[in-house]
Amino acid sequence: MDLTENEIGGSQPQTACKQAHFLRDVLFHGKFQLLKSLTPEENTQCRQGLYFQDGRRRVDYILTYHIKKSSSAWRHASRLRDNAFTRTLRRGRHPPPPAHRGDAELGSPDHSADHHDDDKALRREEFESNLLEMGLELERDEETKTPGVGFVKIHAPWNVLCREAEFMKLKMPTKKVYEVKHSSGVMEKINAFISKLTDPLHPNLEENRIQNVKHLSYPFSREKQHLFDLSDRDSFFDSKTRSSLVCEVLKRTKCTKAKFSMGITSLLGSGVYLAAYPLHDGDVEGENAEPNDRKLLYEEWASYSVFYKYQPIGLIRKYFGEKIGLYFAWLGVYTQMLIPASLVGVIVFLYGCVTVDDDIPSMEICDERKNITMCPLCDRVCSYWNLSIACGTARASHLFDNPTTVFFSIFMALWAAFFMEHWKRRQMRLNYEWDLTGYEDEEDHPRAEYEFRVMQKTLKKDHKSQKPEKEKLTCRDRFPAYMTNLIMMLLMIGVTFAIVFGVILYRISTKAALAMSSNPMTRSNVRLTVKTTAAIINLVVILILDEVYGAVARWLTVLEVPKTDKSFEERLIFKTFILKFVNAFTPIIYIAFFRGRLGGRPGSYLYVFESYRMEECAHGGCLMELCIQLSITMLGKQLIQNNLFEIGIPKLKKLIRYIKSKRGSYQEQENEKKLQRYETDYFLEPFVGLTPEYMEMIIQFGFVTLFVASFPLAPLFALLNNIIEIRLDAKKFVAELRRPDAARGKDIGIWYNILRGVAKVAVIVNAFVISFTSDFIPRLVYQYMYSPDGSMHGFVNHTLSYFNVSHFQNGTAPLEPFHLGFRVDICRYKDYREPPWSPTPYEISKEFWAVLAARLAFVIVFQNVVMLMSDVVDWIIPDIPKDISLQIHKEKILMMDLFMKEEKGKTRTEDSVTSKEMRHSPLMRSRSISHTPCKNY
Repeated sequence: MDLTENEIGGSQPQTACKQAHFLRDVLFHGKFQLLKSLTPEENTQCRQGLYFQDGRRRVDYILTYHIKKSSSAWRHASRLRDNAFTRTLRRGRHPPPPAHRGDAELGSPDHSADHHDDDKALRREEFESNLLEMGLELERDEETKTPGVGFVKIHAPWNVLCREAEFMKLKMPTKKVYEVKHSSGVMEKINAFISKLTDPLHPNLEENRIQNVKHLSYPFSREKQHLFDLSDRDSFFDSKTRSSLVCEVLKRTKCTKAKFSMGITSLLGSGVYLAAYPLHDGDVEGENAEPNDRKLLYEEWASYSVFYKYQPIGLIRKYFGEKIGLYFAWLGVYTQMLIPASLVGVIVFLYGCVTVDDDIPSMEICDERKNITMCPLCDRVCSYWNLSIACGTARASHLFDNPTTVFFSIFMALWAAFFMEHWKRRQMRLNYEWDLTGYEDEEDHPRAEYEFRVMQKTLKKDHKSQKPEKEKLTCRDRFPAYMTNLIMMLLMIGVTFAIVFGVILYRISTKAALAMSSNPMTRSNVRLTVKTTAAIINLVVILILDEVYGAVARWLTVLEVPKTDKSFEERLIFKTFILKFVNAFTPIIYIAFFRGRLGGRPGSYLYVFESYRMEECAHGGCLMELCIQLSITMLGKQLIQNNLFEIGIPKLKKLIRYIKSKRGSYQEQENEKKLQRYETDYFLEPFVGLTPEYMEMIIQFGFVTLFVASFPLAPLFALLNNIIEIRLDAKKFVAELRRPDAARGKDIGIWYNILRGVAKVAVIVNAFVISFTSDFIPRLVYQYMYSPDGSMHGFVNHTLSYFNVSHFQNGTAPLEPFHLGFRVDICRYKDYREPPWSPTPYEISKEFWAVLAARLAFVIVFQNVVMLMSDVVDWIIPDIPKDISLQIHKEKILMMDLFMKEEKGKTRTEDSVTSKEMRHSPLMRSRSISHTPCKNY
């Protein structure tokens, strides 16, 4: 019965789990009542479900499947069968298929359902038998507190771990250690001083101490096991590595009982298994929570009380794998880089606040003595108004539209370049510390959906030709999906444009309705009311469409049936980014570049649906409205979508899963104490990938860089959001998600290219915002070309054109022409046009062309100068830190020396063995005898 010497009579103390397992195996063929009495609840909770029933073999992976139990007799039979099955698995033999199949038929009256369940059971039997042949050890548990779910516990013995580590070329630390040289001289003192200052910011972990030595790493090889420290085999491969090695075995193992081959991904997709996941190390809270990496992460990373500390990136990588570790490392670098950007943005904003009273154009607008009469903002219901009413808007616009705006735009473009370079260096340092130098991406396994479609295609061909052939999906097979993708993407973008157009109509109609109000306060705040409510409507629509577009992008990607996970992820990222980018930035782009430029002029306005006049910008320009739209959208997405949704949705899904499993609140609390680790993890939310996490940060990066000229406080709000976001994501990964499969990777993949693209586009966008949206260029042109004294006095009057009210189109003149108390013959509007008394009335003036030329020149100069400076930054800062390149070179030399010494040792050993054999061989003895007379002679 596979009993060891220690289990029978060893001197070591037996744990309760081992004793229970021993008695269970010994007495299995005895009385069932005695067996039942010796399998108490404590036995099933051996080491909180982290180990097999023997308490020694660790559970490295879990497979779950659906079971149907109709009677207690069937449960007893299943229990006996599974106990026998468990012992059979320990001995490495296959389970008896006939008994399993017969029992499955016994417990189900519905034969059609039975046939389907039996088919799944047969596939599970074959797959698990193949896993046994691969060297894995399995143990089944169907007597759990989770109704309708069975669990297969998987353990990888030492020889399997060694084999898979060699296949995957895992770099493992050898016995050889070498000294890591840090900066010397002045830099060493500076680094030591900085380290002391930032010591309170580091988590309380051993890894944060500066290590002066490092183990030389080498790809694991069974032939070179003597290079590695194997004194403690149980801890040589940590839990993350063990689960990843088992996951590779599961992906390679096939089930071929049917006419087609099915791996674990196909078995999951077809419902043969419900889920497959590695276990968390233990509990994070409670009295029985033993010290483990998960608990340490919860205390030092996922707690809001440590928001000011650095992230334990090394521990994150150790527990979750390299890809998740790189995501949080990137997020940490991005958040740190937002600190200087936030400081400069706050300084720019404060400069605007301090100098608002000295801004001459704002003072001229606010001066009621100027008595500038403006043309109506809408037809008929709107009347003439004094420019001084726009005083508040003009002063507020100065906070964001001042001389420092250009400086801040240039600074942010360089900031983006520094950020990208800093991340590349940080990424290279992590690759060195995590032994990923020289790592190449592994070949991806086919996805479940792809294998399923290939299976269907193969079955159809087999029915027709009766000649089984290996099939694959071609472009012809995917053509309907490609056409659906194209049509749906265009349709979704069209929906976004239609909604933006609907919001435009809302602003136009609401502005006209509020202008008719009898309340003077309402009439005076028409613009602010319309701007704010329209921005809120846009925000709500963006939040709703974001969820819709995310689901649509995933659905479209599934339709394409990509072959590998990498291909699926890249296509999904591409579609999701396009849809969400268009959704978030279309309203902002309209306000920045189109609003106020398509409306026409008094007497010749552009109309929509023959009654709605296109809206205009306020006299202070559209920059203030752009700022309002950008701030509300950015803050709303961060507070509602990124924070509230991330907290509420996982909790809601968990509640729904508990309700579906018919577990009441009281029963839930009682059973929660008794659940095994693999049962507790089953009720956690499945990990769906890092795409949603990266996507929200990329959109935020767009808000920070694309239109930063109109909203210098964007980096500050992004910084505050990210401080919360890091802890939210940490708590979600540690406590609310199943443990993800540890995936290796040396970079953040396609996301880096997207970041570079957004940073490049940001330079162009900010150049156009400064040139065409703000009044920066018109002010410069006036000051240096048209101002009589070189000052800004008279700028407002210079930008206003004249209109004769008798030239209004029929039916568009104000219903109350004497609203201001006097008759109006000439009104003013913001544009560069000839006056009505000129030979070419209302034609574009020469000032317009001068300003346009200056704007285009500024765009060209700004774009090329900033791009050149970014390239200089990229060229000056090396991608690989100098100390890291030296250490990598040193590792190569040390590894070469190590193998040279090993070869010399082997050569000496072989020479000594050869010499001994030659001395003791009969031929050598005969030769020595034959030479003896010669010597005597």
